[in-house]
Amino acid sequence: MNDLLKKSRLSLLEKLSRVFLEAPQTNEELLEILQASVKRNLLDMDALNMIEGVLEVAEIQVRDIMIPRSHMIVLEEDTVYEDMLPVVNNSGHSRFPVIGENRDEIEGVLLAKDLLRYVDESSRKDFDIKDVLRKAVFVPESKRLNILLKEFRASRNHMAIVVDEYGGVAGLVTIEDVLEQIVGEIDDEHDVEDVANIHRMGINRFSIKALIPLEELNEYFKSEFNEEESDTLAGMLLKHLGHMPKRGEFITIDNFLFKIMSADSRRIKHVQLTLLSEKPEEE
Repeated sequence: MNDLLKKSRLSLLEKLSRVFLEAPQTNEELLEILQASVKRNLLDMDALNMIEGVLEVAEIQVRDIMIPRSHMIVLEEDTVYEDMLPVVNNSGHSRFPVIGENRDEIEGVLLAKDLLRYVDESSRKDFDIKDVLRKAVFVPESKRLNILLKEFRASRNHMAIVVDEYGGVAGLVTIEDVLEQIVGEIDDEHDVEDVANIHRMGINRFSIKALIPLEELNEYFKSEFNEEESDTLAGMLLKHLGHMPKRGEFITIDNFLFKIMSADSRRIKHVQLTLLSEKPEEE
């Protein structure tokens, strides 16, 4: 009986040891286990994609997803109430940076809902934008998204102004931008109006829809990607990679660095393109 009890305890210890010894040591090993769980129907693909997104936000910096300053919709502090309404209505946004003489002078943030109290003409004559401005939150380009998300939750802010190493405004980032890295694109009724395939994010960085025709890509960047082998950027990347890439994966083709910013198990959605200063030397 004692021998049987000892054998049972030993078996239990062996099992526990095996669990700890086989525990994943890296994110890659963890993802392999999760991917195996999907194959066994213990986890669905949507849940896996979100878990991957959670792991990746710790590696992605604000500069990778921010809206560049050139695309920021801002209001000038001396703009009259009547001139603000068209900007607010046409943009579909709920928060707007308010600037002084230029985009590096952020005076605060205006919430669209704060304009409602001045809808009637009797109240409008007392309107002063300084009375409704909220304090702007500033974050560096290098901040990791997981840290930013914690700060958003703690402060209940939904938008932050991104600054570069010299203190200049580089762009802005919203809590929606961060959440999209986890759950995928969050489309609303205003997003369908955005049909541009290419958005400049910096001097040499661009956000590109993966289904952009190669012909359009070549025309924009004066590149020479083979349009006969692939019709779209997504098709070209799949051909070069040889597999369906995950978010965060990257590949260099000629003097272009492509980084996958949004993808699921079936298709690539968004890509970040960085122009390298020189073409890599051929071996």
